[in-house]
Amino acid sequence: MVEKSSGSGGSKTVSRITIVRWLVREYLGVAFVGVFLFWSAGTIDWIMGWSLVAITFAWVSANAILLIPSNPQLLAERLGRIEGAKSWDKMILSIIAVSTIARLVVAGLDHRYGWSTGIGSSAQIAAAVVAALGYAIVVWATVSNAFFSQIVRIQSDRGHQVVSTGPYSFVRHPGYVGTVLFELGVPIMLGSHWALLIGLLIAVLFIIRTALEDKTLHDELGGYPEYAQQVRYRLLPRVW
Repeated sequence: MVEKSSGSGGSKTVSRITIVRWLVREYLGVAFVGVFLFWSAGTIDWIMGWSLVAITFAWVSANAILLIPSNPQLLAERLGRIEGAKSWDKMILSIIAVSTIARLVVAGLDHRYGWSTGIGSSAQIAAAVVAALGYAIVVWATVSNAFFSQIVRIQSDRGHQVVSTGPYSFVRHPGYVGTVLFELGVPIMLGSHWALLIGLLIAVLFIIRTALEDKTLHDELGGYPEYAQQVRYRLLPRVW
């Protein structure tokens, strides 16, 4: 058994089977990124395709290394049947899931048939750095917040509290900051204008989700309005 020793997310014992299930699911997700990319590209000889797989692998591995010892209950929460999910969140997440697959396939087809021109290697490398930075911010936010669920809900069953440390001292939704950077960086690193259109759609959906989640927290989570007075901006300091 694995047990969370301290922190604000509870101290419930989590079985090793649960941790293994989470690891299998997440690393299968990494494999599917490669499958969608290289199948649609018709080749595995694609440096930036492999770079995206590597960034995704590093993101999952960082979460595993940092969360399994400190907050395995958060991983268990992401596996179980969750009550209290908002209907609007289910809809947004469904669209994002389909769009994410479409982005990978379109980028692969673009690589195969050369639809996009004008994205040089320097821009692709810079975009890869932005994408990696985005996922690094997501990991930082996840580790800092014991209640970093994949769905929008008030986690009364886990003693949900406001988190104001780490990246949450700068903006209220740092995980979405990192996600938007990742979604905008990936299509450019893959050299696809068409995939960028899908990436922009996904980024807009996450911005909409940020606004809706922020309203939910204002309305339903004790202490959040006071926190919002201290940390005024949702995503971008001095802008929004």
